[in-house]
Amino acid sequence: MSQPPARLLTLLAAVDGFAAVAGGAFGAHGMKDEAARALLRTAAEYQLAAAALGLAVLAMAGVRGGRTAAGLLLVGGLVFGTSLDGIAFTGVRMLGAITPLGGLLMLAGFAWLGVGALRGGGGNAS
Repeated sequence: MSQPPARLLTLLAAVDGFAAVAGGAFGAHGMKDEAARALLRTAAEYQLAAAALGLAVLAMAGVRGGRTAAGLLLVGGLVFGTSLDGIAFTGVRMLGAITPLGGLLMLAGFAWLGVGALRGGGGNAS
């Protein structure tokens, strides 16, 4: 049985990650129904986990633009998470003004990863 190409798997991880961040953001800010919000939150958690695990498995193969995508994802996650942590620990709601920047950086990272997969996939992990 032949294995799917790394390029296709990378693209799927990028789509999963992008959908997780976008869906989670929509669920947190655009959805009024609490049951629907909970579903979006759960979907985002699972999609993000799947994207991360899929990328971890593929890490040895290298992906075109992978380092740039990883940097965007890591910085975005740090900005997003620490801004929410700051709100939780200090109660300073204004820290939420920088939270969307982290989300945008993560979206950019997943988009960069997907474009790299479409443009040529593995071999150049720059």
